[in-house]
Amino acid sequence: MSKAQERVGTVSSNGVPPQGQVAGPVAPPRVSARRRRPGVIALSLALIAAGGAGVAVLLLQVGNRTEVVTVVRDVQVGQVVTEGDLGKASIALDPSVKAVRGSDLDSVVGKRAAAELKPGSLLAPSQVTKDSLVKAGEQLVPIGLKPEQVPATALVPGQKVQLVHVPAQGEAETDKTSAAAPEIIDGRS
Repeated sequence: MSKAQERVGTVSSNGVPPQGQVAGPVAPPRVSARRRRPGVIALSLALIAAGGAGVAVLLLQVGNRTEVVTVVRDVQVGQVVTEGDLGKASIALDPSVKAVRGSDLDSVVGKRAAAELKPGSLLAPSQVTKDSLVKAGEQLVPIGLKPEQVPATALVPGQKVQLVHVPAQGEAETDKTSAAAPEIIDGRS
């Protein structure tokens, strides 16, 4: 017997040849041929195409920007809106948001603010009016109030109010003023 045959012939009890000995050629494991499934391939191609179409739609939506009018300076209720109070911005605008288009900027200039306009906000068509906020028979009267005289609830434009004249603090009440009811004036904010 030759030495190579001796080495191959000796195998330990667990089926592994002892160290230093060479075993014969090892046969590769049998691999079964894979079947091609046309339905799975078609589904994969359809999912890839749908994903590509979805990305294309999103990119088109992101690129769809609209120029709108923005407020750049504080404008109080009733003030005339000037071109310096407004600016333009290009944004992706949702159809449910009602904003003045950038091309309509000239139609807004010269109107009055129907609500308080804050910098950084979009201008909505309902926030400006061509009508005067002071109606016939009314007067616009600015009133300076101390913090303790301001109503506890916030006033909104157009809200009905009553102004009550009270004597100044430290002013001596006379018999005439103490007996008379305080003067009340109806108005709106």
